Amino acid sequence: MIKVINGGIEILVEDWPGRLGYMGLGMAAAGAMDNLALQLGNKLVGNERTDAGLEIAGGYCEFEFSEDGIAALCGADMSPTLNGEAMPMWEAVAVKAGDHLKLSHFGAKGFRSYLTLAGGIDVPPYLGSRSTCLFGSYGGYEGRKLAKGDTLKVYKKDLAGLAGKKLNPKYIPVYENDWELRTIPGPNSVPDYVTETGMDYLFSHSFKISHNANRAAYRLEEIPGDMFWARKDGGKGGSHPSNIVDHGYNMRGAINCTGNTPSLLVADGPTLGGFVCVANVINTDLWKIGQGIPARDKVHFKLTTMEEALAAREEREKLFEAKDLFA
Repeated sequence: MIKVINGGIEILVEDWPGRLGYMGLGMAAAGAMDNLALQLGNKLVGNERTDAGLEIAGGYCEFEFSEDGIAALCGADMSPTLNGEAMPMWEAVAVKAGDHLKLSHFGAKGFRSYLTLAGGIDVPPYLGSRSTCLFGSYGGYEGRKLAKGDTLKVYKKDLAGLAGKKLNPKYIPVYENDWELRTIPGPNSVPDYVTETGMDYLFSHSFKISHNANRAAYRLEEIPGDMFWARKDGGKGGSHPSNIVDHGYNMRGAINCTGNTPSLLVADGPTLGGFVCVANVINTDLWKIGQGIPARDKVHFKLTTMEEALAAREEREKLFEAKDLFA
């Protein structure tokens, strides 16, 4: 078991790919914001890639282990310590009952760290996933972020041969402050909703991430509306050209425009609504959004085709089975 001594900013139980198959009922998939870090962490501790771990946003947290185990921290480096000594990242580390793991805070690059434990976090699955959906208050640990005093069970697992396993440095993701997101236009794009000039701006400008960024949406800086929109108003959808008659959103990764403000709809985002979705970040790059630091980092969109997106997904799958994945 593991006990929360300090809940920090936000700690959630998350898995991947999350709660699929229920968007038609208005339920977001949830799941890890940085699925790459979670999956690599699970591989390090001998878990299935789909097992649940802890998503730590921002840091300022502390845990106590109640039993011996194997743990790994992947994602943003928050200067972790184990019993006051520096704990390595991207490595399977043996922990003993009574050990204390403490994380400071996010640094120059990256916003979320992932703690995986051999066996995986033991919480009841809800509709096929152990992921927390904060905006629906279901899944994970009582449908909420963890708080001081919470205790989580860990599934039993043979720990032999796991300690000391390290991720090959060449596979450690590169963290940035201006994140390139490969993106496919549509479904509400040129020429009916957005001008060609507007789309050129979208794919040539770096957008600062707003402080209003969370697991539902990463809001970005405004787009100059006088050149972006192809319509004067939203017609039957409403008064603003971003309005549209309600339709399903292309989750996860939709670039949804509310007025002149674009937002990246992510894990817990809405599944439908009355605003246009001008483009979609490809699945393989979703992890980067989760590491974007609100009020500091920027994102820029790279025009991508469906064929390139599918190839990128296949390449990502090959990474997890690479013979030299571990050093």
